[in-house]
Amino acid sequence: MKLIFTDLDGSLLDHYSYSFAPAANYLERLEAQQIPVIPITSKTRAEVLSLRERLGNPHPFIIENGAAICIPKNYFLQCPENGVESGDYWVISNTEPRSQWLKILNRVGKPFADEYQTFTSVSAGQNIEGLALLTGLTMEQATLAQQREYSESINWLSTDSRKAEFIRQLSDAGAHLLQGGRFLSMGGNTDKGRALLQLQSLYKQQYGQCESIAIGDSANDISMLEAADSALIIRSPSHQMPSLERTKNLYRSKATGPNGWVEGVYAWLENQY
Repeated sequence: MKLIFTDLDGSLLDHYSYSFAPAANYLERLEAQQIPVIPITSKTRAEVLSLRERLGNPHPFIIENGAAICIPKNYFLQCPENGVESGDYWVISNTEPRSQWLKILNRVGKPFADEYQTFTSVSAGQNIEGLALLTGLTMEQATLAQQREYSESINWLSTDSRKAEFIRQLSDAGAHLLQGGRFLSMGGNTDKGRALLQLQSLYKQQYGQCESIAIGDSANDISMLEAADSALIIRSPSHQMPSLERTKNLYRSKATGPNGWVEGVYAWLENQY
């Protein structure tokens, strides 16, 4: 069984427009071939649920950089160990809730008060309109982006050296920070790679041997790009490709965003690496 674990922003979704239109027909073909496309993202559960409707995607997904795995009820033969029923899903939570990280940030972040914004602070000071302006999302999308359960998104405003010190102090306090394509994500000791392996093991329990590819474009994707059987790095219009230790079963797209996504997945399925 082939499994496609994919980042969203800058990978399946265009970095600027958040559109997946160039990949729409190919996604339909993959679904017809029973090849699951599994979002693995820094986005919230609310955001992914909305996107899955537009994608017509019925598969599990991983949110907030590996903080939780959401599996449609009865997708597997039984609820996984550590899974909890939540609406129409079995949810495996891998870390503490958002409130824990906001407490740490409010305490440790005081010396950096004018050097960063959070989704929480922007929403409180400028309402959802301000968050939409910051992210480039629509009002509806920004509302979904603010519904974080396990992490906080941070917009850094100061220098790289101060950013490094900010990260060091928060890390010393027990938080973990990952740099995404646009924002820092602060949360627990989770990553996309470990969550990918968790979910892949559930597929293996039910279906036997599986072959996986991870697709991403930025630093917070490195763990899953290293963990999967194959890796596809999507070229970005805004930043350098992340560097990996692996050299085998690795593809770097020539095109950006969803065009690069189709290019790379096609190469993987046709063994054109």
